[in-house]
Amino acid sequence: MTTLVPRGPYSDEELRKLYPTNLNLQLVQIVPLAPWRTKSSFSEVSEHWPYCNAAKRFSSVVMTKTDWSAWSELSWRRRIETFGDDDRPVLAAGPQGAVDTVCQLGELTDKGRETTLALGERLRHLYVDQLSFMPRIISDADMIYLRATPMPRALDSVQQSFIGMYPSSARTALFSPPTIITRAAADETLFPNEHNCRRFSQLGRAFAQRTADKWNDSKEMDYLNALISKWMPDDSPRVAVDSHPRLSGIMDTVNSTLAHGPTTRLPSEFYDSKGRDIIDRIGTEEWFSGYKESEEYRKLGIGALVGDIVTRMVGSAEGSGNDGLLEVAGVDGDLGKGRGGESDLKFAMSGCHDTTLAAVLSSLGAFEGEKWPPYTSHIAVELFKDESVQADRPGPSEPAPRQSFLGASRKSTKPSSVIMRKAMHDLTAEEKAKLQGYFVRLRYNDRPMTIPGCKLPGKHLEGDETFCTLEAFKAIADKFTPRIWTEACVEGIDQPAFPLSPEPAGF
Repeated sequence: MTTLVPRGPYSDEELRKLYPTNLNLQLVQIVPLAPWRTKSSFSEVSEHWPYCNAAKRFSSVVMTKTDWSAWSELSWRRRIETFGDDDRPVLAAGPQGAVDTVCQLGELTDKGRETTLALGERLRHLYVDQLSFMPRIISDADMIYLRATPMPRALDSVQQSFIGMYPSSARTALFSPPTIITRAAADETLFPNEHNCRRFSQLGRAFAQRTADKWNDSKEMDYLNALISKWMPDDSPRVAVDSHPRLSGIMDTVNSTLAHGPTTRLPSEFYDSKGRDIIDRIGTEEWFSGYKESEEYRKLGIGALVGDIVTRMVGSAEGSGNDGLLEVAGVDGDLGKGRGGESDLKFAMSGCHDTTLAAVLSSLGAFEGEKWPPYTSHIAVELFKDESVQADRPGPSEPAPRQSFLGASRKSTKPSSVIMRKAMHDLTAEEKAKLQGYFVRLRYNDRPMTIPGCKLPGKHLEGDETFCTLEAFKAIADKFTPRIWTEACVEGIDQPAFPLSPEPAGF
């Protein structure tokens, strides 16, 4: 993995090819990587990194009247306390003594904030300035679906990218606070959730062990040991896929330190270009080969998220409100319609992780030959409509009454819909007609990607295989979209981890 160096804006000629005049852009879903975090697996690197200036500028919502009628914000700065040599409390300090900017492990650093802000600015340039798809100024964000994982850096990165896309100058004085969706860790599907999916954890261990068996005694691993084994701990002296730290953890530390200042760098041997290529190749195989080979791996690891992405596109095509509008729009007692009158979602952004991006692309057969996703990578899933095709698309429907959020019931609060997650092979002819004339295109770091199953005749836009028909895209995704993810996570525990026959991705 390296740090992404973004390409420049598309030229006019590129825009004409990427966004044909006969297709109207209808929905954009961005899956960005939460980047540039602190990470340390070796004592040679300071545990405390002074790269979080946000720690001097935190604020919290506070109640100012006991009748709940008044609220305000408390600005505060954070300092981190730790153990001293004799167990007395001491302030955590960076290599040069800084205490006010020290990061928590895994926190989004200043560089991460800079690059996610820049991502939002690039999205604004494309979708606002160049394509005029999104409005220049907004009074609310109820046409934008925002979501983040429970990890703070994911929420921070979504907020930074949103501000980059819609800075204060592009928001009215009475701008309503945007809605950001979050989930409990046990329900999170924005990343491969092995901690809360027993069967997926089992599959992950099996594929990791296979990788260890293949590479631990290889000449490539010998090369890595000649480079860096002298810094391995005494209880795990040899670098290996399953060493302590694991090879993937070493990769994480190498890339995190390389992305930041010289005071938190490892010895130079860790940055050897051949060594980094070896680590990347083995790490990518360990973490992502399962998505390429196993339908069950795809289903449990990332199928729920891909299913959500497809559901929003189908909802957009149906005009049913199930494009995400029901989740982000309105106020208590009046959901399903935007605070500014919006009836359709136009844009979505979900703060994810490197394992999310590679899992999505691998599961769709679009990650062949790729390296570990660089920091600040993103996927754009774009839905287009060919207006020459008259699909049976009703007007926006009134949402069904929503169930109470009170109590412990885990029943969905979504209203029923005609299609939603219903598989393509179960759709009626009338339902299939609603999806006709729609096309889906993936762009990974501004590069259009091709899905193998969309290359087949009738599965793509004539003359451009990167535009997959919505029907074909949904049919591919349906194969690994779980019916009920939580139930699938506890099924097949006594079954073999590897498929008995090939189950290639992207078909």
